[in-house]
Amino acid sequence: MQSQDSLKDRIAAFRLSEQEYAFNFKDSVPPLTPVQAYIEASRCYYCYDAPCITACPTGIDIPGFIHRIFQKNVTGAAKAILDANPLGGMCARVCPTDILCEGACVRNTNEDKPVEIGALQRFATDAFLNSGKAYTDTVFQPQESTGFKVAIVGSGPAGLSCAHKLALKGHQIDLFESHPKLGGLNEYGLATYKTTEQFAQKEIDWLVSSKNIKVFLHTSIGKDVSLQQLLADYDAVFLGLGLGGVNSLTLLPPPGVLNAIDFISQLRQAVHPKTVKIGTQVVVIGGGMTAIDAAVQSKLLGADKVTIVYRKGKEQMPASPYEKSWAQKNDVHFKFWAAPSEFVCENNLLTGLRVIDTQNPSTQLSTNSQFIPADMILLAIGQNMLTSALGESIALDSGRIKVDVNGRTSHPKIWAGGDCCAGKLDLTVSAVQDGKLAAENIDKFLGQKL
Repeated sequence: MQSQDSLKDRIAAFRLSEQEYAFNFKDSVPPLTPVQAYIEASRCYYCYDAPCITACPTGIDIPGFIHRIFQKNVTGAAKAILDANPLGGMCARVCPTDILCEGACVRNTNEDKPVEIGALQRFATDAFLNSGKAYTDTVFQPQESTGFKVAIVGSGPAGLSCAHKLALKGHQIDLFESHPKLGGLNEYGLATYKTTEQFAQKEIDWLVSSKNIKVFLHTSIGKDVSLQQLLADYDAVFLGLGLGGVNSLTLLPPPGVLNAIDFISQLRQAVHPKTVKIGTQVVVIGGGMTAIDAAVQSKLLGADKVTIVYRKGKEQMPASPYEKSWAQKNDVHFKFWAAPSEFVCENNLLTGLRVIDTQNPSTQLSTNSQFIPADMILLAIGQNMLTSALGESIALDSGRIKVDVNGRTSHPKIWAGGDCCAGKLDLTVSAVQDGKLAAENIDKFLGQKL
């Protein structure tokens, strides 16, 4: 049995040197140089009926923007991307391109390497946002004011996309966000190494730079403003609420068991990663992107061993093949077909997790369990929506907002998009498309009122 002092000391900050932190939390995928981008663009076949376009939820003209890069018209490439996907810079960093556009690339048929579409998209959008043209170019300047006002609740990818598109149409947008910063999961829920140098805020600064957008931070629906008040004050309302709740286990968590989303958010908002405490043996429960992000960053913070525990097999994990490979490259271990049965503690301090074999549920518990040492456990078992602020205003489906193909809810003045809606994919790019489609439908609705 270990002493209480030794157990306490196992969760600590400042585990690594400055050089190690800098190396571990640098950009995980370095950007292409102009020469590299030109060479990579030359590999595109510029297919007439390009499957990569169909595979992109926002329908970016991928061969078109790549051809512009090959012609060294990088600004033109960025415009083509951002017109279809206003968060094209972030999506270039976090989209599972291996199962979307790059997974559909025809070069996969006879070669083992698709065109690096994500890297090319990042090259173009980064150049545009860094050049200053984003704030002066007439392509993204708003039309004449319509006099209509739209409330956008939530500033994640869906809310930002909807706000940007409606502002360009000439509508006045009031954007409400409960957090101190805009961005939703783009700011608070992504691994630090995926979006370095405050890129999320750089992209957001451009998105909300329109004179038609006003931002209200620290403003929560149901607390600071009611849905009924928004319906009375605005011509239309868009809800991009995300998922504010976190799923929980039936087990009562002791100290040392944290929500993975909270852990990731703490690291993203830290002045320096060295200030974030981490255990020596970390277990992450879950199998999605959040589990991978939490596990890899635990290892990068200095944990000796990190293990992902998942109740099914590797092929059933929601995380993309690239993410799973990335975790393995960073020395993350996997324990498949295992479910937590007990948090093990000594003197109220966590020492491990007992799991049972989910492939053989009929086996007696006493012979079916295994102990995994852990002084920190991160729960990445999904999120749920907090619906109390919505009241009886709109219909729900399985605890999330029910919408039609245009994002319209059961209330004629309310639209919604992103994770808060039933049947949606948990992807940034899908949320962007939700916001874009809703904006088009809201604009059509408002046009009927003229």
